[in-house]
Amino acid sequence: MAFLTEITNIAIYSILGIVFMMLGNFLLDLVVPCHFPTEIKKGNQAVGWLSAGSFIAIGLILRTAIMSPSAEAVSETLASGILNTSLYFVLGVAFLMLGYVVVSLFNKRYNLNEEIGNGNVAAGLMMFGIFIGLALVISGVIS
Repeated sequence: MAFLTEITNIAIYSILGIVFMMLGNFLLDLVVPCHFPTEIKKGNQAVGWLSAGSFIAIGLILRTAIMSPSAEAVSETLASGILNTSLYFVLGVAFLMLGYVVVSLFNKRYNLNEEIGNGNVAAGLMMFGIFIGLALVISGVIS
């Protein structure tokens, strides 16, 4: 019976992870003033890197939220686990969005929105790194 419970948990959290990653990427698309699907279809590598960073960052945050607190420390129901994971997802994406806005505001030498929209790979890679860095910090706080 424990094996069936594990399989069910894997299925539920995998589906939740896919939905949250897609939702998080959609929300970030609202902050970055270019349409991700259109830009990716055009081959905009900057948006590709930015999107990849958001997916990895959200995955890191979700992984830590699912694993924390450890099963040995607290007996958690599936419903409370999903609720906690959802809360950390919302907070994580909010801080990823805030990170993008802060970097855009403090960058006075170039317009980050234009650079990403124009396909500047360096700008996309920079945001990839910022998203991963923020996810690591957020994950550290969660655990």
